[in-house]
Amino acid sequence: MQKKPISRMVIAIAAAGLMAFSSLAAAHAHLQSSLPAAKAQVTASPDALTLNFSEDIEAAFSGVTLLDDAQKPVATAKARVESGQKNRLIVGLPQPLKAGSYQVNWHVLSVDGHKTAGSYRFSVK
Repeated sequence: MQKKPISRMVIAIAAAGLMAFSSLAAAHAHLQSSLPAAKAQVTASPDALTLNFSEDIEAAFSGVTLLDDAQKPVATAKARVESGQKNRLIVGLPQPLKAGSYQVNWHVLSVDGHKTAGSYRFSVK
């Protein structure tokens, strides 16, 4: 029995569609690492929050909100992208953080126009 050429074409089109979809899903800027790290317990207040993403981001459309134990906002400097590393978002902390638990809420716009957001917690002893 001879296989029909149409079935090979359908398989090829389906495979191409899956590859295109998976590359689109990978195009979003995902948080890869942070300092302080998620769930970290640091002994001293950091000078800044550093968030590293899987691709370059637009600083003007990205930001971070830091909340304390009572879910009240903590003062931070404006988020900025590090020179030469446009996938790194840095948020300065003008005042040392007190002992306690903190939640970092972040949102970014990647250079390809996709928005992503997330959050994580860390604590200062």
